[in-house]
Amino acid sequence: MTEPPRPVAEDPVCQRPAPAPGACHRGLAEHGAAGRGPAPSLASPPPWVVVVNGAAGRRQGEALAGVIRDAVSAAGCQVSVRQVARAGELEATAAAAAAHAGALRGLLVAVGGDGTLNTVARAAMGAGVAFSAIPQGTFNYFGRCHGFPADPAEAVAAVLGGHLRPVQVGSLNGRIFLVNASFGLYPRLLEDREAFKQQWGRSRLTAWGAALLTLLGQHRQHPIRLQAGAPDGPGVERSLTSSTVFVANNRLQLEQLGVPEAAELEAGRLVGLVLRPLGRGALLGLALKGALGRLGEADAVERLVFRRLQIEPGRRWWPARDVAVAIDGESIRMRPPLVFSVAERPLWLLAPREAA
Repeated sequence: MTEPPRPVAEDPVCQRPAPAPGACHRGLAEHGAAGRGPAPSLASPPPWVVVVNGAAGRRQGEALAGVIRDAVSAAGCQVSVRQVARAGELEATAAAAAAHAGALRGLLVAVGGDGTLNTVARAAMGAGVAFSAIPQGTFNYFGRCHGFPADPAEAVAAVLGGHLRPVQVGSLNGRIFLVNASFGLYPRLLEDREAFKQQWGRSRLTAWGAALLTLLGQHRQHPIRLQAGAPDGPGVERSLTSSTVFVANNRLQLEQLGVPEAAELEAGRLVGLVLRPLGRGALLGLALKGALGRLGEADAVERLVFRRLQIEPGRRWWPARDVAVAIDGESIRMRPPLVFSVAERPLWLLAPREAA
């Protein structure tokens, strides 16, 4: 480390030229929370502290760790790799790795799917360090939206030539989400998908099969009251019944579904999809529209644009109890009211040159 750290957001990694920003969430320095706060200070060149989620396969995790270690070392950067053997160890490992990265003024890098990226990004924000990713999940919405290649060696090269910029993250009751958060039918779909993965392996075909099974099952309708803070005007407040409320923070996912409000994310907002009560046949038809990129045409889906959305039970005599929610592909339980909002602080992401 022969030069003092330079705190500007465009610092290249390992002395590579800084590229132009990617297209996903471009311009957030001027809109919303992602423009607030200074960039983390990076050493020059910054050491890499890498967290590899090998819980899905130890051999695959070891191979990924070797590829990343060799590529980063060959570029002249110091690198340390921490492998996670069991899913329950990920949060503690991420926190320790973030503290290590902070002490070195280094870069915290997550290797895994969107759920893994969420956990490590949360640790990065808590420690005030820069974050990057080597996406290795089923759908990789966060990685694809921000231009990370699927091949690990290519992803390392892209990060080495990348630059640091703030990106918007969502918050559900204070817990961040990078891609989406929801309650209702979607958390159940994730639980079914996890059961399918245990039997049939990890693939998009398995994910779609699990989704079909979920849609053919029984669906609970939730009486809810919602209050949405609109970007302009007085906002929305009313009671309704819905099986699912889905809140997105990923432009690529919304565009693939055919939701025209996808561009609202660029202005520091979130997009919510509220499903009206539907039978099984109509719900399957709605899923088909989403797969074909035509969800924006569906009358059964109400679309909301907001910076803050609060949802609570629509019947006051309901006992207070936790409900299942989904955050970036992981199902957990939370106590209502559920408050979806744009996080107060951005995630400082070292991203590749171009977005997908």
